[in-house]
Amino acid sequence: MAISDNLIKDEKIIFESKKHWAAPLRDSIVPALMILGFLLLRSLSPSGGGLFGAIGSLMDFIALGLLVVGIGWIVYNIFTWRTAAFAVTNLRVIREEGLISHRSSATLFTSLSDVKTNVSLSGRQLGFGDVIIYSQSGDAGVDRFRTITTPIQFRDAIMTQKTKAPAPAAAVPTAAVPTAPVAMAQATPAVMAPAPQPVVTQAQSSADAAAALASLADLHDRGAVTDAEFEAKKAEILARM
Repeated sequence: MAISDNLIKDEKIIFESKKHWAAPLRDSIVPALMILGFLLLRSLSPSGGGLFGAIGSLMDFIALGLLVVGIGWIVYNIFTWRTAAFAVTNLRVIREEGLISHRSSATLFTSLSDVKTNVSLSGRQLGFGDVIIYSQSGDAGVDRFRTITTPIQFRDAIMTQKTKAPAPAAAVPTAAVPTAPVAMAQATPAVMAPAPQPVVTQAQSSADAAAALASLADLHDRGAVTDAEFEAKKAEILARM
């Protein structure tokens, strides 16, 4: 499925990347060994009848299984290489990859904490590497994009959009009520009335909270804040009213 088919309202793709052609080569080391195992078993398989013939038939059966699985695995890796897609939008980082074991992820910039790249010497020469995304969920939120093209540019696009992402709704400050000292008369025992004190009205506090709620609702409508984050922050703002 194309990434463009999964965009939400007002979302647009800023930068895209694909799997590098080195990906199926790196992922096909094990199936290549399985094919070598097929050739080895076929060369060692005894022929003839009796016990040796039975052993030879078993070795041929195992060799055939290695060959079928190895070729199928390589074909799957090639298909994954051709269909994998990675994108940076104005709201999040998206990955679509795999067929049988399909991996789909979307990380909002508001929950993204860091992004790193891992580029080997051969990767620098051929233009591929790994991009590792860290979210505020800790180790559970680590997302690895392996062997993708232009990893440095992909990382830079993420960081650029991260700086443009709207900050979470700020806490509504509570205004302090200044106190005025009460002047006491020195020449007479009568106590003078205290000076009037400025008071923060409920209307002012409600207006600040309403502005914060409106900003939060706008982020939620654009998909930049999840339902859980929206409800938690809304409850926090309402509790301060």
